[in-house]
Amino acid sequence: MKTEKLLLELEDLCEKNGYHIRKERGAFRGDQCIIEGDKLIVVNKNKPIESQAAIMAKVLKQIDTNDTFIKPAVRKHLEELWIKLDRFEQIDDTNE
Repeated sequence: MKTEKLLLELEDLCEKNGYHIRKERGAFRGDQCIIEGDKLIVVNKNKPIESQAAIMAKVLKQIDTNDTFIKPAVRKHLEELWIKLDRFEQIDDTNE
């Protein structure tokens, strides 16, 4: 699956789970937040598509997606991204 298609699928999954997505330019990585009760994901559109997909995967990892249908190919990529995120967090924890 192409990264662009994966990003669209992950965005769709986030939206189905109640998140609004904003793509902005600036000097930030991107993450999720809640503003006035609305769940929001802010993505830096200057970052590579892989980084944008990682932000979506990070958000999806924190919520229960068991009741949400995820296409098998998307789930496979999502689980691979979760493994990479776990490795990154472990490296980050050892540096603190």
